[in-house]
Amino acid sequence: MRRKGATPAQLETLYLERFGHFARVAAAICGDLDRGRDAVQAGFTAAVRDRRSFRGSGSLEAWVWRIVVNEARRIAREPLTEPLETAELGSSNGRPEATGLREQIAALPERQRETLFLRYYADLDYRTIAQVLGVEVGTVSATLNAAHRNLRRNIQEAPR
Repeated sequence: MRRKGATPAQLETLYLERFGHFARVAAAICGDLDRGRDAVQAGFTAAVRDRRSFRGSGSLEAWVWRIVVNEARRIAREPLTEPLETAELGSSNGRPEATGLREQIAALPERQRETLFLRYYADLDYRTIAQVLGVEVGTVSATLNAAHRNLRRNIQEAPR
């Protein structure tokens, strides 16, 4: 009989192997690297505390991703106590087009942004993204397609 729940060792391994991916996505959602790291810490704390509620019907990583994404959303809604540093989310190497792309991504609807982050920052497959966001795999594909189309159109329309 299979035991219900996740073990602390499984969660620790996931944390050690994927922390950078979790932090990048959470930072992108929160708009700040430190707040993104806080979201990862809070998410993993919740995962350890609630590890027995993991049913095993999907992957453990997808279950933790959902917790971390929800925590990042919560933190993103909290007011900032100090101004953001633009360089915190990654250097644009002084290229204005890199800053423009970041602004274009930030302007996307929330689901499109999160789907992009989970696909390209976290390198998750469509099925795992669907589990994280609680949508169908086809919705992930359609959402990524819409995000790409919006970015392409907005970049082409941007003044040069």
